[in-house]
Amino acid sequence: MATPAGETTRLSPAGFTHRLRADIERLRDEATRQRKLAHRRAEFWARTDIVLGFPAALFAATAGAAGLTSADVRVPAALAALASAGFAAGAGFLHSDTRRRANKRARHAWASVEAKAMVALGQQHVTHQDLSDLLECRQAALAAYDNEEPQPGST
Repeated sequence: MATPAGETTRLSPAGFTHRLRADIERLRDEATRQRKLAHRRAEFWARTDIVLGFPAALFAATAGAAGLTSADVRVPAALAALASAGFAAGAGFLHSDTRRRANKRARHAWASVEAKAMVALGQQHVTHQDLSDLLECRQAALAAYDNEEPQPGST
């Protein structure tokens, strides 16, 4: 039902509580999805770090050992060294370890939002302060991707 211009609709206390609960449930569901996504991303970047780092180390060791054995294997040693440099450059360019740590921080932050939402929903009466606290926690979870370490007192 449309209201005339300039007139606001008042919710009953039960309607207000229902709306708060619905908003908290949406935040909980978002936090659950984001936590799972951050977990998958952290696993992906951990695998990427291994996939690029291990061959780089292996090729570097092989190139060093081959280069020292005899003059005949210097060309294959040089090729192994080039392959090692390529893998190391790829790992450095992608910053996979940094991304893995950022996604782990985000996963923990989203888990905190999810847990706080579940606690709020477990209460008999929810207040606007519960929703406000959850929104601040959500902002911290969003910032967890960028910050190197969580800042005390920041939201």
